[in-house]
Amino acid sequence: MVATEERSGLGRLSALAGVSCWSAGNIMVARFDMPGLWIGFWRLTIGAVIYGLALHLGGRRISLATLRLVAPAAIVIACEIGIFFTALRTTTVANATIIGALQPIVLLAVASRRYRESVTAWLVGTTLVAVAGIALVVQGSSSQSDWSLHGDVLAFVAMFFFSAYFVLVKEIRHRVDTFTLQTASMAIGGVVLYPMAAIHAGTPAVPFPTWGQWAWLLALLAVPGTGHFLMNWAHLHVSLSLTGLLTLAIPVISGIGAWFALDERVTPVQGFGMAVVLAVLVVVIVRDARLART
Repeated sequence: MVATEERSGLGRLSALAGVSCWSAGNIMVARFDMPGLWIGFWRLTIGAVIYGLALHLGGRRISLATLRLVAPAAIVIACEIGIFFTALRTTTVANATIIGALQPIVLLAVASRRYRESVTAWLVGTTLVAVAGIALVVQGSSSQSDWSLHGDVLAFVAMFFFSAYFVLVKEIRHRVDTFTLQTASMAIGGVVLYPMAAIHAGTPAVPFPTWGQWAWLLALLAVPGTGHFLMNWAHLHVSLSLTGLLTLAIPVISGIGAWFALDERVTPVQGFGMAVVLAVLVVVIVRDARLART
Protein backbone atom coordinates (compact mmCIF):
# COMPACT_ATOMS: atom_id res chain seq x y z
CA MET A 1 0.00 0.00 0.00
CA VAL A 2 2.83 2.39 0.93
CA ALA A 3 4.65 1.65 -2.35
CA THR A 4 1.45 2.34 -4.29
CA GLU A 5 0.94 5.66 -2.50
CA GLU A 6 4.55 6.64 -3.18
CA ARG A 7 4.20 5.77 -6.87
CA SER A 8 0.97 7.76 -7.05
CA GLY A 9 2.65 10.77 -5.42
CA LEU A 10 5.63 10.54 -7.75
CA GLY A 11 3.21 10.20 -10.64
CA ARG A 12 1.50 13.48 -9.74
CA LEU A 13 4.86 15.23 -9.38
CA SER A 14 6.04 13.80 -12.70
CA ALA A 15 2.86 14.93 -14.45
CA LEU A 16 3.15 18.43 -12.97
CA ALA A 17 6.80 18.65 -14.05
CA GLY A 18 5.82 17.47 -17.53
CA VAL A 19 3.12 20.14 -17.79
CA SER A 20 5.65 22.79 -16.70
CA CYS A 21 8.09 21.63 -19.39
CA TRP A 22 5.38 21.78 -22.07
CA SER A 23 4.39 25.27 -20.92
CA ALA A 24 7.96 26.53 -21.25
CA GLY A 25 8.22 24.79 -24.62
CA ASN A 26 5.26 26.78 -25.95
CA ILE A 27 7.17 30.01 -25.33
CA MET A 28 10.31 28.60 -26.92
CA VAL A 29 8.46 27.52 -30.08
CA ALA A 30 6.72 30.90 -30.36
CA ARG A 31 10.13 32.64 -30.28
CA PHE A 32 11.83 30.21 -32.65
CA ASP A 33 12.30 31.64 -36.15
CA MET A 34 11.43 28.46 -38.08
CA PRO A 35 8.13 27.06 -39.46
CA GLY A 36 6.29 24.82 -37.00
CA LEU A 37 6.42 21.69 -39.16
CA TRP A 38 10.18 22.05 -39.58
CA ILE A 39 10.62 22.52 -35.83
CA GLY A 40 8.61 19.39 -35.14
CA PHE A 41 10.46 17.29 -37.71
CA TRP A 42 13.95 18.29 -36.59
CA ARG A 43 13.15 17.99 -32.88
CA LEU A 44 11.80 14.47 -33.32
CA THR A 45 14.68 13.47 -35.59
CA ILE A 46 17.35 14.77 -33.22
CA GLY A 47 15.58 13.12 -30.30
CA ALA A 48 15.41 9.79 -32.11
CA VAL A 49 19.17 9.91 -32.80
CA ILE A 50 20.16 10.88 -29.24
CA TYR A 51 17.75 8.55 -27.45
CA GLY A 52 18.44 5.76 -29.92
CA LEU A 53 22.20 6.06 -29.37
CA ALA A 54 21.72 5.97 -25.60
CA LEU A 55 19.53 2.89 -25.94
CA HIS A 56 22.08 1.19 -28.19
CA LEU A 57 25.00 1.97 -25.87
CA GLY A 58 22.98 0.49 -23.04
CA GLY A 59 22.80 -2.78 -24.95
CA ARG A 60 19.09 -2.55 -25.64
CA ARG A 61 17.21 -2.88 -28.92
CA ILE A 62 13.69 -2.04 -30.07
CA SER A 63 11.88 -4.99 -31.59
CA LEU A 64 9.55 -4.81 -34.56
CA ALA A 65 6.70 -5.86 -32.26
CA THR A 66 7.41 -2.86 -30.02
CA LEU A 67 7.47 -0.52 -33.00
CA ARG A 68 4.07 -1.81 -34.08
CA LEU A 69 2.76 -1.38 -30.54
CA VAL A 70 3.98 2.22 -30.27
CA ALA A 71 3.19 3.25 -33.86
CA PRO A 72 -0.41 4.54 -33.34
CA ALA A 73 0.60 6.78 -30.43
CA ALA A 74 3.75 7.93 -32.30
CA ILE A 75 1.82 8.87 -35.43
CA VAL A 76 -0.77 10.79 -33.43
CA ILE A 77 1.76 12.75 -31.35
CA ALA A 78 3.83 13.57 -34.45
CA CYS A 79 0.76 15.08 -36.10
CA GLU A 80 -0.09 16.94 -32.88
CA ILE A 81 3.41 18.39 -32.61
CA GLY A 82 3.49 19.54 -36.22
CA ILE A 83 0.01 21.07 -36.10
CA PHE A 84 0.35 22.68 -32.67
CA PHE A 85 3.80 24.11 -33.36
CA THR A 86 2.35 25.66 -36.52
CA ALA A 87 -0.52 27.08 -34.45
CA LEU A 88 1.95 28.62 -31.99
CA ARG A 89 3.76 30.27 -34.91
CA THR A 90 0.45 31.52 -36.39
CA THR A 91 -1.73 32.72 -33.52
CA THR A 92 -1.03 33.95 -29.99
CA VAL A 93 0.34 31.67 -27.31
CA ALA A 94 -2.71 32.48 -25.19
CA ASN A 95 -5.20 31.53 -27.91
CA ALA A 96 -3.40 28.30 -28.81
CA THR A 97 -3.15 27.14 -25.20
CA ILE A 98 -6.71 28.08 -24.20
CA ILE A 99 -8.06 25.98 -27.06
CA GLY A 100 -5.80 23.15 -25.96
CA ALA A 101 -7.31 23.50 -22.48
CA LEU A 102 -10.50 21.89 -23.78
CA GLN A 103 -8.62 18.58 -23.63
CA PRO A 104 -9.67 17.64 -20.07
CA ILE A 105 -13.32 17.66 -21.11
CA VAL A 106 -12.56 15.09 -23.81
CA LEU A 107 -10.44 13.00 -21.45
CA LEU A 108 -13.04 13.01 -18.68
CA ALA A 109 -15.54 11.49 -21.11
CA VAL A 110 -13.04 8.83 -22.24
CA ALA A 111 -11.89 8.07 -18.69
CA SER A 112 -15.42 7.44 -17.45
CA ARG A 113 -16.43 5.21 -20.37
CA ARG A 114 -13.27 3.30 -21.31
CA TYR A 115 -11.41 3.02 -18.00
CA ARG A 116 -14.38 3.16 -15.63
CA GLU A 117 -12.63 5.92 -13.69
CA SER A 118 -14.83 7.59 -11.12
CA VAL A 119 -15.74 10.91 -12.73
CA THR A 120 -17.85 12.50 -10.01
CA ALA A 121 -19.95 15.63 -10.15
CA TRP A 122 -17.28 17.24 -7.98
CA LEU A 123 -14.55 16.53 -10.55
CA VAL A 124 -16.71 17.75 -13.43
CA GLY A 125 -17.58 20.88 -11.48
CA THR A 126 -13.97 21.73 -10.66
CA THR A 127 -13.03 21.18 -14.31
CA LEU A 128 -15.70 23.62 -15.45
CA VAL A 129 -14.55 26.18 -12.87
CA ALA A 130 -10.95 25.80 -14.10
CA VAL A 131 -12.04 26.15 -17.74
CA ALA A 132 -13.94 29.32 -16.80
CA GLY A 133 -10.75 30.61 -15.19
CA ILE A 134 -8.83 29.86 -18.37
CA ALA A 135 -11.44 31.77 -20.37
CA LEU A 136 -10.56 34.80 -18.25
CA VAL A 137 -6.86 34.20 -18.92
CA VAL A 138 -7.35 34.54 -22.67
CA GLN A 139 -10.12 37.15 -22.55
CA GLY A 140 -7.85 40.09 -23.29
CA SER A 141 -5.32 38.41 -25.55
CA SER A 142 -7.04 39.02 -28.88
CA SER A 143 -6.94 42.78 -28.39
CA GLN A 144 -3.20 42.73 -27.72
CA SER A 145 -2.01 40.64 -30.67
CA ASP A 146 -3.06 39.75 -34.21
CA TRP A 147 -5.85 37.19 -34.16
CA SER A 148 -5.65 34.28 -36.58
CA LEU A 149 -8.63 32.04 -37.34
CA HIS A 150 -6.30 29.68 -39.18
CA GLY A 151 -4.06 29.35 -36.14
CA ASP A 152 -7.00 28.85 -33.80
CA VAL A 153 -8.44 26.08 -36.00
CA LEU A 154 -5.05 24.35 -36.05
CA ALA A 155 -4.89 24.53 -32.25
CA PHE A 156 -8.39 23.00 -32.05
CA VAL A 157 -7.37 20.10 -34.30
CA ALA A 158 -4.16 19.61 -32.32
CA MET A 159 -6.20 19.37 -29.11
CA PHE A 160 -8.01 16.28 -30.40
CA PHE A 161 -4.73 14.69 -31.50
CA PHE A 162 -3.24 15.37 -28.06
CA SER A 163 -6.27 13.85 -26.33
CA ALA A 164 -5.98 10.75 -28.54
CA TYR A 165 -2.28 10.51 -27.68
CA PHE A 166 -3.02 10.48 -23.94
CA VAL A 167 -5.49 7.63 -24.43
CA LEU A 168 -3.22 5.60 -26.72
CA VAL A 169 -0.25 5.89 -24.35
CA LYS A 170 -2.45 4.91 -21.42
CA GLU A 171 -3.40 1.77 -23.38
CA ILE A 172 0.18 0.59 -23.95
CA ARG A 173 2.09 2.09 -21.05
CA HIS A 174 2.10 -1.15 -19.01
CA ARG A 175 3.61 -3.06 -21.95
CA VAL A 176 6.55 -0.79 -22.81
CA ASP A 177 9.01 1.13 -20.64
CA THR A 178 9.19 4.93 -20.78
CA PHE A 179 12.58 5.24 -22.48
CA THR A 180 11.71 2.75 -25.22
CA LEU A 181 8.33 4.43 -25.74
CA GLN A 182 9.99 7.83 -26.06
CA THR A 183 12.67 6.59 -28.46
CA ALA A 184 10.31 4.68 -30.72
CA SER A 185 7.78 7.53 -30.75
CA MET A 186 10.38 10.06 -31.90
CA ALA A 187 11.81 7.76 -34.56
CA ILE A 188 8.39 7.02 -36.04
CA GLY A 189 7.26 10.62 -35.57
CA GLY A 190 10.21 11.98 -37.52
CA VAL A 191 9.31 9.74 -40.46
CA VAL A 192 5.66 10.84 -40.26
CA LEU A 193 6.47 14.56 -40.22
CA TYR A 194 9.14 14.42 -42.95
CA PRO A 195 6.78 14.52 -45.99
CA MET A 196 4.67 17.26 -44.38
CA ALA A 197 7.73 19.39 -43.62
CA ALA A 198 9.18 18.77 -47.10
CA ILE A 199 5.91 19.74 -48.81
CA HIS A 200 5.78 22.89 -46.71
CA ALA A 201 9.38 23.69 -47.69
CA GLY A 202 8.67 23.01 -51.36
CA THR A 203 11.79 20.87 -51.66
CA PRO A 204 12.53 17.12 -51.38
CA ALA A 205 14.63 17.78 -48.30
CA VAL A 206 13.71 19.84 -45.23
CA PRO A 207 16.11 22.82 -45.00
CA PHE A 208 19.06 22.14 -42.72
CA PRO A 209 19.12 24.20 -39.49
CA THR A 210 21.81 26.80 -38.83
CA TRP A 211 24.15 26.43 -35.86
CA GLY A 212 21.98 28.72 -33.79
CA GLN A 213 18.88 26.76 -34.72
CA TRP A 214 20.58 23.49 -33.76
CA ALA A 215 21.11 24.88 -30.26
CA TRP A 216 17.46 25.95 -30.06
CA LEU A 217 16.29 22.52 -31.25
CA LEU A 218 18.41 20.79 -28.61
CA ALA A 219 16.83 23.06 -26.01
CA LEU A 220 13.39 22.04 -27.26
CA LEU A 221 14.36 18.39 -26.95
CA ALA A 222 15.62 19.03 -23.42
CA VAL A 223 12.56 20.98 -22.20
CA PRO A 224 9.23 20.03 -23.84
CA GLY A 225 10.75 16.73 -24.99
CA THR A 226 11.48 15.86 -21.38
CA GLY A 227 7.92 16.87 -20.61
CA HIS A 228 6.71 14.00 -22.80
CA PHE A 229 9.06 11.61 -21.01
CA LEU A 230 7.78 12.66 -17.58
CA MET A 231 4.13 12.47 -18.57
CA ASN A 232 4.61 9.08 -20.24
CA TRP A 233 6.02 7.78 -16.96
CA ALA A 234 3.16 9.35 -14.99
CA HIS A 235 0.50 7.65 -17.12
CA LEU A 236 1.30 4.35 -15.41
CA HIS A 237 0.68 5.74 -11.93
CA VAL A 238 -2.10 8.34 -12.12
CA SER A 239 -5.56 8.42 -13.65
CA LEU A 240 -6.28 9.72 -17.13
CA SER A 241 -8.78 12.24 -15.76
CA LEU A 242 -6.18 13.70 -13.37
CA THR A 243 -3.42 14.00 -15.98
CA GLY A 244 -5.90 15.70 -18.29
CA LEU A 245 -6.96 18.13 -15.58
CA LEU A 246 -3.34 19.02 -14.82
CA THR A 247 -2.88 20.22 -18.40
CA LEU A 248 -5.13 23.15 -17.47
CA ALA A 249 -2.04 24.68 -15.91
CA ILE A 250 -0.44 25.06 -19.35
CA PRO A 251 -2.28 28.27 -20.41
CA VAL A 252 -1.50 29.82 -17.02
CA ILE A 253 2.22 29.02 -17.02
CA SER A 254 2.56 29.80 -20.74
CA GLY A 255 0.66 33.05 -20.24
CA ILE A 256 3.03 34.16 -17.51
CA GLY A 257 5.99 33.14 -19.65
CA ALA A 258 4.63 35.02 -22.66
CA TRP A 259 4.29 38.11 -20.47
CA PHE A 260 8.02 38.05 -19.69
CA ALA A 261 9.44 36.64 -22.93
CA LEU A 262 7.05 37.84 -25.64
CA ASP A 263 5.64 41.06 -24.14
CA GLU A 264 2.10 39.62 -24.11
CA ARG A 265 0.75 41.74 -21.25
CA VAL A 266 -1.19 40.03 -18.46
CA THR A 267 -4.26 42.08 -17.52
CA PRO A 268 -5.88 42.04 -14.06
CA VAL A 269 -8.70 39.87 -15.44
CA GLN A 270 -6.20 37.38 -16.85
CA GLY A 271 -4.30 37.39 -13.56
CA PHE A 272 -7.51 36.58 -11.68
CA GLY A 273 -8.23 33.74 -14.10
CA MET A 274 -4.75 32.33 -13.55
CA ALA A 275 -5.29 32.43 -9.79
CA VAL A 276 -8.60 30.56 -10.19
CA VAL A 277 -7.02 27.81 -12.29
CA LEU A 278 -4.06 27.35 -9.97
CA ALA A 279 -6.34 27.26 -6.92
CA VAL A 280 -8.52 24.58 -8.52
CA LEU A 281 -5.48 22.47 -9.42
CA VAL A 282 -4.10 22.70 -5.88
CA VAL A 283 -7.44 21.58 -4.44
CA VAL A 284 -7.71 18.68 -6.91
CA ILE A 285 -4.16 17.45 -6.31
CA VAL A 286 -4.46 17.65 -2.52
CA ARG A 287 -7.80 15.84 -2.62
CA ASP A 288 -6.41 13.14 -4.94
CA ALA A 289 -3.46 12.59 -2.60
CA ARG A 290 -5.82 12.31 0.38
CA LEU A 291 -7.99 9.76 -1.41
CA ALA A 292 -4.93 7.72 -2.38
CA ARG A 293 -4.09 7.33 1.34
CA THR A 294 -7.54 6.05 2.28
